[in-house]
Amino acid sequence: MPKRTRAAALAALTVAALAAGTALTAPAGAAPQRTASPAFLTAAELPPHPSSSWTAGPVTDGFPAALAFCLGEGVPAHDYRHRVFHTDLDTAAVQVTVVTGSPAQGKALAALLDEEIRSCAERIEQSDPETEAEGRYFGALPVEEGARVRGLHTTTSWGATDVHLLSVGRDGGTVTVVGWGQMGDFDDAPVAAFRKTTTKAVAKLH
Repeated sequence: MPKRTRAAALAALTVAALAAGTALTAPAGAAPQRTASPAFLTAAELPPHPSSSWTAGPVTDGFPAALAFCLGEGVPAHDYRHRVFHTDLDTAAVQVTVVTGSPAQGKALAALLDEEIRSCAERIEQSDPETEAEGRYFGALPVEEGARVRGLHTTTSWGATDVHLLSVGRDGGTVTVVGWGQMGDFDDAPVAAFRKTTTKAVAKLH
């Protein structure tokens, strides 16, 4: 993959990418699974930004393109919905939810998504030798059926550096993924606040 293409993918959680509001279309033949309407995070429930306020976009159908850098391939077909958030600067976030057919399906989907996030750094380095990536695990959360929080830091050969926080949580058959990202490294990531945001996201699902 050309390095500029990879750079665009890694910056998918920036304001420009999120403002576009693009969603990935679920594969053809995906059966509607929406039997409930999970509540989404509000702008006030995101990690506070030190110099800007959050703006929340509308809840939109589809899987968000903002998560494609880690979850762009192999995501099972479901009736996904998402909301994107941005600040006036370089920080942005996204939440996606899906109501599967059963708690067992929800458990399997949450495990798959968490594994895709866990292996994201390795896959980035394999696909682009000009990008160094590091993943970190920031622990599990005891909310509903549980959630896991992970981080990803990338540095390119031309100097771009980005940090992301990503979490997967579940309440029965309903699964949510929350992503946060900005330019910087792990020292710039509000891990404690993001863990609180994830807890709120899972608690609001039903």
